[in-house]
Amino acid sequence: MGTMPRTLDGGRWRILALLIGNGFAQAAAAVAAALSVERAFGMLEAVQRPSVTELAAAGGVLAAAAAATAALRGRERVDAERLGQAYTHRLRIHLFEHLTEMSARTVGQKAQGSTAMRFVGDLTVLRRWVSRGLARVVVAGTMASGALVALAFVSAVLAISVGVTIVVGASLSFVQGGALRSADRHARRRRSRLAGNVNEKIGAIGVVQAHGAVDRETRRMTRQSRKLRDAMVRRAGRLGRLDAIAEATASVAIGAVLITGVLARVAAPTVAAAMVVVGLLSTQVRGLGRVQEYWQGACVSREAIQRFLDRPTMQRDANPVPLEAGPGRLEIEALTLEGAIVDVDAVVEAGSTVAIVGPNGAGKSTLLALVARMVDPDSGTVRLDGQDLATASIEDVRDAIGFVAADLPLLRGSLRRNLTYRQPKADDGEIADIATRCGLDGLIGRLDEGYESRIAEGGRDLSSGERQRVLLARALLGHPPVLLLDEADANLDPATTGLVDRVLREYDGTTLIVTHRHQRLASADAVWFIDDGHLVESGPPDVLLDGDGPTARFFGSVPPASTSPEPSVDAGH
Repeated sequence: MGTMPRTLDGGRWRILALLIGNGFAQAAAAVAAALSVERAFGMLEAVQRPSVTELAAAGGVLAAAAAATAALRGRERVDAERLGQAYTHRLRIHLFEHLTEMSARTVGQKAQGSTAMRFVGDLTVLRRWVSRGLARVVVAGTMASGALVALAFVSAVLAISVGVTIVVGASLSFVQGGALRSADRHARRRRSRLAGNVNEKIGAIGVVQAHGAVDRETRRMTRQSRKLRDAMVRRAGRLGRLDAIAEATASVAIGAVLITGVLARVAAPTVAAAMVVVGLLSTQVRGLGRVQEYWQGACVSREAIQRFLDRPTMQRDANPVPLEAGPGRLEIEALTLEGAIVDVDAVVEAGSTVAIVGPNGAGKSTLLALVARMVDPDSGTVRLDGQDLATASIEDVRDAIGFVAADLPLLRGSLRRNLTYRQPKADDGEIADIATRCGLDGLIGRLDEGYESRIAEGGRDLSSGERQRVLLARALLGHPPVLLLDEADANLDPATTGLVDRVLREYDGTTLIVTHRHQRLASADAVWFIDDGHLVESGPPDVLLDGDGPTARFFGSVPPASTSPEPSVDAGH
C-alpha cells in the first residue's frame, strides 16, 4: 500500500515559513497604514493646522505601506505557487513510480481515462488547495492575527468586534463544508464518466462509425454532459453560499467597527485606523471564502489518489541479486495465478522453441506475462538458468527477456526511439543489423527522415506487417537469451509471416511463442496445450499431432495449406 507524500516534506516547509513571514509583514504594513490614518485624522481634529511636513510624513507612511502590501501580495502569489507546484511535482513522480510498479494486468483493470485523471485533474485540484487554499490560510491567518493584536493595543473593543465577526464567518463557512464535499464527489463522478467515455470513443471512433452508432453515442454523450452540467450547477450553488458568507463577513466587520466605535465612544481617529485594518483584512476574508472550495475538492481528490496508491504493485526483492548471463534454460514450477493459470510445471531447454497453443481465453498470454515478470504469480517459481526471477533485479529480467505482444504497442516518437526502447544505448551498427534482419530496410527507405521519422501512437501510420517487424526488432535488439512472442505471427501477410519464420530460425536463444498457426508447430521443438489455465499436455509436435489428445483435436479441422484462414487472435489473459 502506497502513501501520499507529506505536504511539507522535502524542504517545502521553508516555503511555508516564507509565507508565514509574508503574512506578518502584511500585518505590519496594515498596522503602519492604520497608524498613519489615525495620525492624519488626529491632525484634522487638532486646533492647530498641521504642517506640510507632518502631512507629507503621514502620506509617505501610507504610500509606503500600500507599496509594501502590493509587493508582499505579489511575492505571496509566487511563493504560494512554488509550494503548490513543488508538492504536486513530488506527488506526480510518486504516482508515476507506483504506476510503473503495478502489473500491466492491474493497470488494465481500470479505464485509461480514470488513471490519467489522477495525473491531471486530481493533481490540479491538490495543487490549487496547496497554493491557493493552504497558503491563503497561512498568510491570511498570520496577517489577521498580527493586525488584530496590534489593533487591540489601540482599542481592545474594536479588535474584539472585528475578531468575533471573522470567527463567526469562518464557522458558517465550515458548516457548509460537508454539503460542498458531497457536491464535489458527485460532480467528480460525472466528470470522470464523461472523460472515460470520450477517451474510449477517441480510440474507437472507427467502431462507432462502422456500426452506425453515431446517433446512439451522441445521445449517450448528451445524457452524460447534461448530468455533469447539473452537477456542476449544484456545486456552484454551494460555492455561491460560501462567497455570500465571505462577502457578508467583510461587510459586517466594517459595520461592527462603526457601531462598536459609536457605542463605546471610541475616538474618531482610532475608528478610522480600525477601518483601514478591516479594509485590508476584507480582501483576505473574501479570499478565505474560497478556501473551503479548495479544501473539500482536495479531500475528494486525495481519496481518489489514495485508492490508486492502494492498488497492488509487483513484488520486488529488497536486495535483488544480479541475473547471471546464461544460455536461457527456463524452469516453471507450480506456477499459479488465480483465475488464469493453475499449477503449471514445465522446462524449456536452452535454445529450444516451444509453441503454446489452446483455445481463446485459456491463459496462454498470461503464462507469457508470468514468465516475463509482467505479472507476479500467487505462487510458484520461474527460474532462468537456475536463478529465481523473483529474486533478480527487474532491470536484469527486462534485459534477459524480449517480449512481443499486442498489448505492448509502439509508442509515439521516432522510429529510432521505438527500435531502441529496450536498449537505448545500442550503437548504430547493431541497430542497422537488427533492422536488416527484421526486414525494415524498405520501411526506413520509404520514410522521409529514416530512423528519425515520427511514428504515431500505437504505430497507426504503419501497416500491420510494418508494425510487427518493428516490434520484433525492438524485442531482439540486445540479443536477449529468451524471446516471448504472443501471437506475433497472427493476421500477417505471407511476406511478413515468412520473415518471422526466418528470424526465428536464425535466433539461437530460447523462444516461447503463442500461436494458432498449424504451420508454426512444425518448426517448434515442443508444443504446450493450455486449457482453462492448465498445461493439459506437452511434447514434440509430431507426437501430439499424430495422437488423439487435445492438440490433435484442436488442429484436426485446420488443413496444413498455407492459404488456410487463421483462427482469431487469442484475447485471453
